[in-house]
Amino acid sequence: MEKIKFTKMHGAGNDYIYIDCMDGTPMDGPSLAVAMSPRRFSVGSDGVVLICPSDVADARMRMYNQDGSEGLMCGNAIRCIGKFLRERGYTDKNVVTVETASGVKTLALNEKDGTVVSVSVDMGRAIISPRLVPVLFDGERMVDEPIEARGAEYRVTAVSMGNPHAVIFTENISDLDLEKIGPDFENHPLFPDRVNTEFCEVAAPGVITMRVWERGSGETFACGTGACASAVAAVLTGRASAGEPILLRLRGGDLTITVRDGLSVTMEGPAKIVYDGEFYL
Repeated sequence: MEKIKFTKMHGAGNDYIYIDCMDGTPMDGPSLAVAMSPRRFSVGSDGVVLICPSDVADARMRMYNQDGSEGLMCGNAIRCIGKFLRERGYTDKNVVTVETASGVKTLALNEKDGTVVSVSVDMGRAIISPRLVPVLFDGERMVDEPIEARGAEYRVTAVSMGNPHAVIFTENISDLDLEKIGPDFENHPLFPDRVNTEFCEVAAPGVITMRVWERGSGETFACGTGACASAVAAVLTGRASAGEPILLRLRGGDLTITVRDGLSVTMEGPAKIVYDGEFYL
């Protein structure tokens, strides 16, 4: 029987199982995600993240959704990696870099009494070219465009933060049945690589409430890249202003997103260690 040591962490309720692979030990990420992610029957999480060595950064992240599919980036997960690297002694720096499948990201660690309480992440530039999102749409960008799902029309803004997002601004999002609506968007034929879908409601100037359906995981309590994509969509549709912090209220907590000219994005939010454990295969 194989024993896997792990650390459970979450950022704004977006919880992953983190496995320390910094010594180069190979791990079967897809199989571990399928085995460890089910709630009630296993550890329970939105997926598994492997923290690996990198030739170009302080560490490399590989993340796997509940169904074993590999994700490109997760803004909440990468903040937790920054906390892990500092508090587990892999770095003594307050600024660290993490290699992801969508590029190297820079993290600023905010400490209090020796504990990393929040992390700011330079998420890079949002991508709105339909070909690169990708979304099958003719035009230079897909902003507030109508598409049909489950017999209804929704206005969608397509954004990539290293992974594809469909952002929808609507009302009464707390009443939405995401278990029914989410899969239709995730597998919509306009998105050849499937898509994460954010349902957003403007609560006040500079404040957006959001629910998210993530491809491969279903509804989650938070999605960092989704929050960034939603803030970008808010700026593109005139619902928020570039250069001003936008508060994203997610089911698991709050994230602060700033979208600057040129659509460069910075995200700040919490990162928490829940517990360490051992899993037996």
